[in-house]
Amino acid sequence: MEETREDIQLDEWELELQIKKKELENCQQQQQVDSCLKCSQLLNCKLRDNYVHAVYSSMNKGAGGGFEF
Repeated sequence: MEETREDIQLDEWELELQIKKKELENCQQQQQVDSCLKCSQLLNCKLRDNYVHAVYSSMNKGAGGGFEF
């Protein structure tokens, strides 16, 4: 089966999400919390913002648009 450019992009978005998730989990361990909601830096956290962006990008594969759930 031949890999297309779209297949590569799908992998790219999922890989980025996995990286951001691991960074966030490492931070939670360092802060000794099991959820970002329990962290005092919640509202000013770039790691969490990057993770949320990666989740959204993996859902829409970088196509943009608004949050529509």
